[in-house]
Amino acid sequence: MDTSSLRLLPWTTPEGNPCYLSTGDSRSLLSRLADDIEEAQLDSGEQVLAGARAVLGDGKAGERAVRFALTRATESLEDVLRVAVSRGRRLPLPAGGNLRARGGD
Repeated sequence: MDTSSLRLLPWTTPEGNPCYLSTGDSRSLLSRLADDIEEAQLDSGEQVLAGARAVLGDGKAGERAVRFALTRATESLEDVLRVAVSRGRRLPLPAGGNLRARGGD
């Protein structure tokens, strides 16, 4: 599937596959929902980062706390990377049209 003109959405299918939106309207209901979810994921990532730093800074934190913090940090990193890829793909191409210059694939 050619995904160059599709927006990567901030959620996956139940099987874990990426979901895409094909629309030129950035103000459509689904586009706005995706924007809201991306914002929530970024906010959650900041909270998870703060919590993980607190656990790592606590010399008395046990294995269970460290595992929980790492699990949540991994989940948040996955979300934030998906948001970054999605937003990066929607940036205009730089002069010369080189995708690598903007971090694309």
